[in-house]
Amino acid sequence: MEAVRIVTGTAVPLDRSDVDTDQIIPSDWLKQVERTGFDKGLFSEWRDDRDFVMNQEQYAGATILVAGPNFGTGSSREHAVWAIQQYGFQAVISPRFGDIFRNNSTKNGLVPVVVSPEIGEQLLRAIEADPTLELTVDVDRRVLEVPALGLEVEFPLDDAVRHRFLEGLDDIGLTLQKGDAIDTYESGRPTWLPRTA
Repeated sequence: MEAVRIVTGTAVPLDRSDVDTDQIIPSDWLKQVERTGFDKGLFSEWRDDRDFVMNQEQYAGATILVAGPNFGTGSSREHAVWAIQQYGFQAVISPRFGDIFRNNSTKNGLVPVVVSPEIGEQLLRAIEADPTLELTVDVDRRVLEVPALGLEVEFPLDDAVRHRFLEGLDDIGLTLQKGDAIDTYESGRPTWLPRTA
């Protein structure tokens, strides 16, 4: 995965709570074998409605999704994270995330930003009033900034997850950091045992 330090851009205000992974990417889209093209399935059932927020021209090109509370609940599917990223979002802001969705996000480079319900509501209303409003998610400092609102708030991100984002490390990348230790271990194993290479 690529390193993520700062995400700056406009946002889409998804003013819905309890959005589950089946709404993010309906199960029909999970039949694909390859890991591309999921952006077309993002909120596909809702996007059939021409008035749905993501169909509105003023939000085109946004890099941040601002959602209501309980975003990403339901079944575990990395496809939900892939769809969000492939559509162009680099961060999602919500007062609360489903635990599995949040974990899948951090392992794939999508920044989950937890804010208070009051801040979440303020952001939704502000973006609706001004779609050009610029937000900045600073992973290094663990801060969300909206200069036009005079808003600067910290968000929780544990040290290990922060390190993953800043260094661009997915699970494979973390494992490869131990390459020398793995080689040393493998070189000392009896030859009759199975080998990794």
